[in-house]
Amino acid sequence: MANPLLRFLFSTRLMSVLFILFALAMAVGTFVESMYSTETARIYIYNAKWFELMMLLFVINFLGNIRRYKLWKWSKWPILALHLSWILIIIGAGVTRYISFEGMMPIAEGETASSFYSDKTFLTVYIDGDLEGNRRRKSLEDDMIFSTVGRRSSLPWNTRFGDTPVTINYVDFIEEAKEDILPDESGKLLLKIVESGGGTRHEHFIEEGTVSNIHNTLFAFNKSTDGAISITLDADGNYLVKSPFSADFMRMADRYTGRLESGVQDTLQLRSLYTMGDLAFVIPNGAIRGKVGVVPSSDSSTEAKQALVLNVSAGDQSKEVILLGGQGFTDFEAPFSMAGLDFTMRYGSKEYELPFAITLNDFIAEKYPGTEVNYSSFMSRISVEDEKSFDYDIYMNHVLDHKGYRFFQSSFFPDETGTVLSVNHDFWGTWITYIGYFLLYIGLMGLLFFGKTRFKMLA
Repeated sequence: MANPLLRFLFSTRLMSVLFILFALAMAVGTFVESMYSTETARIYIYNAKWFELMMLLFVINFLGNIRRYKLWKWSKWPILALHLSWILIIIGAGVTRYISFEGMMPIAEGETASSFYSDKTFLTVYIDGDLEGNRRRKSLEDDMIFSTVGRRSSLPWNTRFGDTPVTINYVDFIEEAKEDILPDESGKLLLKIVESGGGTRHEHFIEEGTVSNIHNTLFAFNKSTDGAISITLDADGNYLVKSPFSADFMRMADRYTGRLESGVQDTLQLRSLYTMGDLAFVIPNGAIRGKVGVVPSSDSSTEAKQALVLNVSAGDQSKEVILLGGQGFTDFEAPFSMAGLDFTMRYGSKEYELPFAITLNDFIAEKYPGTEVNYSSFMSRISVEDEKSFDYDIYMNHVLDHKGYRFFQSSFFPDETGTVLSVNHDFWGTWITYIGYFLLYIGLMGLLFFGKTRFKMLA
């Protein structure tokens, strides 16, 4: 082979080096994933450019060896099958990574869903403004991976809206974050309410003199409102509550229980669990003067979010923006205006629509005898709502395949009132990979029983 570069690319020596590097990468990736996080392993190994280059070199080397050793001859078909299998497995993995998509689909019992959330996290920015007398929108979006020790992103973004330059820069990332009240004597009086609607803990902040809608229940702070749970701070510093619904409460410190009658103003019990039908809430502390901000969180009982800190500049103005989100979150932050432009931003999953709907009829979780937290199995009994509807049970190793989508039982709501299904849309990647594994099996069998192969000569 005259060309030294081709001779190197098609050499068995390069193949050996690539296999050693691949094994080392898998070992280091496993270590990084256990020590840090899956995102960190993806940033530095699985999604890194050098790892992609290594996969490309594998394909070039296998193709070159097929030509170099004339593996298309019948006597060498087992070796040809092995080479083709590795090529197809790598191509299938590439299709899965760059073309296909997957995510998670939470469904509560009795509810129907027709969309799911991507496992990838995206930074999405909408810029609205007037251009040539018309209202225009510019959209920016890209998938990104962040961790406390690294990031893989296309930031900074530099673009223009008309004649106005716009720049978005990365500032910081907080792995576990939550909103809380940052004390500030010049700030507004804020009351914190913790509720557990849907089986998950949420924290809300009500500004004095306002009304807030929490899971279709109105809460008012120092603003008497008909039909709302009105909380009042009187001149003596006492907290009073008046509710249109009756409620039972339990004081957490001493387990004292009592009842709040509807329409009757009574003393509000701080750090007590109030239960009104499906709504349960606690007011942990009195009102604090300050503002709502983002702080690191180590409380595993709260809904885990990530915080992405960005610097957004337009024209000669700039602003630091904190986006709370991450995998499974699709909410946009409150819009803001700058340099005559309106910005709407989100950091989280993309929502994909299904060509059909799924209803969760029942979720069944079975525990090992004598235990409260160790589950032996869990299953989702669903109905697929389509042109021809049908019922199906999804559980471990019992997957639903429908219209190119595969649904796996992944997890469930903490209170066992709903399921979380893993969704995969990877028809071509799956089948290319399956064919690759089939050729790998055939090739290995051929090495054992057919032809004049190196293996048989050594045997």
